[in-house]
Amino acid sequence: MSTETAAPQATFTARDGKGIQITEPAMKQLAALMQQQGEGRVLRVGVRSGGCSGMSYTMDFISAGEIRGDDERYTYEPADAPSFEVVCDPKSLLYIYGMQLDFSTALIGGGFNFTNPNATQTCGCGSSFAV
Repeated sequence: MSTETAAPQATFTARDGKGIQITEPAMKQLAALMQQQGEGRVLRVGVRSGGCSGMSYTMDFISAGEIRGDDERYTYEPADAPSFEVVCDPKSLLYIYGMQLDFSTALIGGGFNFTNPNATQTCGCGSSFAV
């Protein structure tokens, strides 16, 4: 029996040290997706009512012109790709502050995964939670 444990993954925060934590695999995936989206696009991350646990995460690319005045804006700087911006509305930020975003290429359960320290309950699909 091996007593070896996996090393914790490096996480990235926005340039100002705030925002959600993004693991290296998620940074690479987001950087690639941002390049596909083209100039003038940002990633909106948030929550909405619904899902099997009461609230669900949302992620969508929007044009920079759709950023609202009260949105929090965070700039992320991947090592091998251009920087990109993530925006979040203040209400959603209350629920996801400190959240970690990861990405997996696994055939089952792959894709973006959210680890939220504010969640009191999560569902099996990993995209909804309760506080």
